[in-house]
Amino acid sequence: MPIAGAVSTIQEFVEAVFLIYLLLILVHILLSWFQLPYNEWLNRFRGFLYDVVEPYLRIFRRILPIARIGGMGLDLSPIVGIFVLVILRSVVSRIIGSFA
Repeated sequence: MPIAGAVSTIQEFVEAVFLIYLLLILVHILLSWFQLPYNEWLNRFRGFLYDVVEPYLRIFRRILPIARIGGMGLDLSPIVGIFVLVILRSVVSRIIGSFA
């Protein structure tokens, strides 16, 4: 069945896009924890991550207040963003799968 094959291919592509975006969020979080020495390529990569990930995380920063723990601000938006992304991936995958 050619339709089932096309749906499967689309579903795999969507899964890959969600996985890549999830990995970009995780790398963005990890790089934000460390103050690394200046490096032109690393700076460009951080700028790319900021441009790609921050618009999505900003949605949750508007909704969630920054939690204060011991005088330090704890940003919970990446956790909520990842959680929403995983749920959204599941919903989109089921919707695409229903066309097979």
